[in-house]
Amino acid sequence: MPESPQTDFRPAVMADVPAIVALVESAYRGDSGRAGWTTESDLLDGQRTDVAGVAALLGQPYSMLLLAERDGVLLASCHIERRGDSGYFGMFAVAPTRQGGGLGKAVLGEAERIAREEWHCRAMHMTVIVQREELIAWYERRGYRRTGEFQPFPYGDERFGIPRRDDLRFEVLRKDFAGVPA
Repeated sequence: MPESPQTDFRPAVMADVPAIVALVESAYRGDSGRAGWTTESDLLDGQRTDVAGVAALLGQPYSMLLLAERDGVLLASCHIERRGDSGYFGMFAVAPTRQGGGLGKAVLGEAERIAREEWHCRAMHMTVIVQREELIAWYERRGYRRTGEFQPFPYGDERFGIPRRDDLRFEVLRKDFAGVPA
């Protein structure tokens, strides 16, 4: 059996911003997102992010846009940020044609490793649109739990999309890291 190609992880730099925006948009919006299973196209129209929003994340302290590449081709990305003793995981995107093959699990694992080992976080948390039950179940299989804490969807702010329904909100998911000193 041939060995699978090596996935290389690295932090993004400003020159990566356009490619990150294109990846995120392809994974979450429009017909391209329907090639994978993480699309939000049935819930939201419009953009998922933009160049200014992604670029702003690069200059924040304890913030990283983590990229996953094979042979120099961007296949996945996420934003991680240290917030107190917890890492925040967001803007996660895997190229739609690469979803379902374990790449997302590897990216999440690397993000958790950085939060736990480099930033000494005790947990990782994220927000997920509550209507994304299949995605929430995926995170639950990776040790995240639903907290029952909710945050409103930013209705009226088209930088995050144009809602197709009026009942969107986020739930906070959390994973505690075992063996991390208090």
